[in-house]
Amino acid sequence: MSLSCPYCSTTKSSSEDRIIVSNGSFIRRSDLSKQQRYLCRACNKSFSQASFSPCYRQKKRYLNTSVFEFLASGMSQRRIAKVLRANRKTVVRKFLFMGFWSQYYLCEERLLHPKSQVVEFDDLETFEHSKLKPLSVTMAVESKTRRILGFRVSRMPSKGLLAKKSRKKYGLIKDERKKNREELFKELRPHIEELAELKSDENPHYISSVRRYFPRAEYKRYPGRRGCVVGQGELKAGGFDPLYSLNHSFAMLRANINRLFRRTWNTTKKAERLSLHIAIYALYHNLALI
Repeated sequence: MSLSCPYCSTTKSSSEDRIIVSNGSFIRRSDLSKQQRYLCRACNKSFSQASFSPCYRQKKRYLNTSVFEFLASGMSQRRIAKVLRANRKTVVRKFLFMGFWSQYYLCEERLLHPKSQVVEFDDLETFEHSKLKPLSVTMAVESKTRRILGFRVSRMPSKGLLAKKSRKKYGLIKDERKKNREELFKELRPHIEELAELKSDENPHYISSVRRYFPRAEYKRYPGRRGCVVGQGELKAGGFDPLYSLNHSFAMLRANINRLFRRTWNTTKKAERLSLHIAIYALYHNLALI
């Protein structure tokens, strides 16, 4: 068995090596499971098999699965705390913990699949605390499976009738969409076929990024269409939708992430927290829903 000491990095490579030895066991209080303890004779410190778990030192790890599923099912952090009879600070810590690990596992999950041949991408618009501070979520989805390949959350300047009020209250907001979109394309390039088919709407800002990172891909653009329900522009009316997989995934984000609901008071206070929440949902979407 290969085992290394977390303190001095000494490695136990075989059963004949007596540098790291068994040192009894204990019953973990949080889930009543038996954990093996070890002793490193090189540094004279002890550790257990639980020392290598991402949940190390968590006292309420039994809440992790429930909090993960509730966050990906449209529940707010306050309501989760009420349902699980836990402190709101505990739920916030669980949210941050699972958000960071979901980002990591989402990248690892891509390695388990072959390269995508048909990919759809576009932007979803929401806001940070106020409609005067809009956000854009760039997301790429595999066409046939609806598997979420990756996403980026970007700040953007307000537009339309709110642009003047936004500049007066918050100043000029830097547009991060192109930079983050190209970061996403750079990250996804090893996971997409060179001759893949890329599909999006007719946004004129996309084509330069596509040609830079996917020069041999076939890029198809489709005109935008009106939503089938007023205020819900993700699902389109009028027959066949060539971007159905992407628009359906956006609609599921709206339905399952409470801070993306239409007409809700559960708004995003920090763009970084929105990114963590989408990572949690994307992992749940890929592993459980589709």
